[in-house]
Amino acid sequence: MAEVDLDGVAALEAVAQSFPWSRSHFADSLVAGYGAWVLRQGGSLLGFLVVMTAVDEAHLLNVAVAPMHQGRGLGARLLRHAMTWSARNGMLDMYLEVRPSNTRAEALYRHFGFRLIGRRKAYYPALEGREDALVFRRSLEGVLP
Repeated sequence: MAEVDLDGVAALEAVAQSFPWSRSHFADSLVAGYGAWVLRQGGSLLGFLVVMTAVDEAHLLNVAVAPMHQGRGLGARLLRHAMTWSARNGMLDMYLEVRPSNTRAEALYRHFGFRLIGRRKAYYPALEGREDALVFRRSLEGVLP
């Protein structure tokens, strides 16, 4: 992801998420040096992912695939890339939060070996009040050949 991608990423985020990040959130992530990638096909933006690293931990901050392209393995492709990149950069574990209502994402994370380690009460904004976050962790041992 580069600055030239930010308008498209923010637009994709706005249609993919109920409570989207703003363009400035993505810009701040780039300035901070977070791992950030876009997935394109024929010039069309299909998805993106943002990962923050600290010491030896990676934290998946945001991932989205354009709604019309979901269910085609693109989220898995982005996640696999982030895990590999994180392992190559010395990260030992990856963490993420997901809404309990996002059962497709939760199934993807479980498929990749993420394990539930906790719950953050009232973490996400919701249409009515707040929604908890499920906290998942996965060791990155064995990700690299």
